[in-house]
Amino acid sequence: MSLGEPVSSDGKRLYPHQGDAARDARLASPSFQRNAPPILAELAPILTGRTGPALEIGAGTGQHAASFALAFPGLDWWPSDPDAGHRASIDAWAAAHNLPPRALDLDAAGDWLAQPEVAALGPLSLVYSGNVIHISPWTVAEGILRGAGQALAPNGLLIFYGPFTEGGRHTGDGNAAFDADLKRRNPDWGIRDVETLRDLGQKHGLILDRLIAMPANNRLLVLRRA
Repeated sequence: MSLGEPVSSDGKRLYPHQGDAARDARLASPSFQRNAPPILAELAPILTGRTGPALEIGAGTGQHAASFALAFPGLDWWPSDPDAGHRASIDAWAAAHNLPPRALDLDAAGDWLAQPEVAALGPLSLVYSGNVIHISPWTVAEGILRGAGQALAPNGLLIFYGPFTEGGRHTGDGNAAFDADLKRRNPDWGIRDVETLRDLGQKHGLILDRLIAMPANNRLLVLRRA
């Protein structure tokens, strides 16, 4: 496999990890280095001191999962992804950082709460999903909100990261072009609207807690279980 060949089927450009002459299953996303620092900086006042199990949905390469697990040691971080290659990468990144390999096979559009390994975690303190719901069918967003409404402990958090529209409007011309390209590639994909997610979340007992502006017209959307 050449360095320039994408390896993901969900629209993310992922490449074999080349650092330190890596020869394991690690994949690397070019956006990780620029996205991770601001995400960690904004999550720090929200997650520092929080404890309990945290489930990441759509962990991709596993780079973010490893950084989150190290940054917030009070949270018991469980990354998941429906793609076998991604899960291998998640566990490889965990091993590289002396973290336990624990990637879960989870399809967020389904009844993921019924999976024994998820049920065994008990009430969740956090559900996190970054750069997922715009490159997947709307049923995935619905499944995440529905499941989080049942799985989260009281005052547990559901956090989305990525591009969003607000009041049906894009937050920048780049996002508008990106949205058009997503829908051209797959009509079931597309940038989701904050108000739509807020309203659906309310139906599942989740209240919009805050909306945080991020670089490159991205957002952190934080919902809290009432």
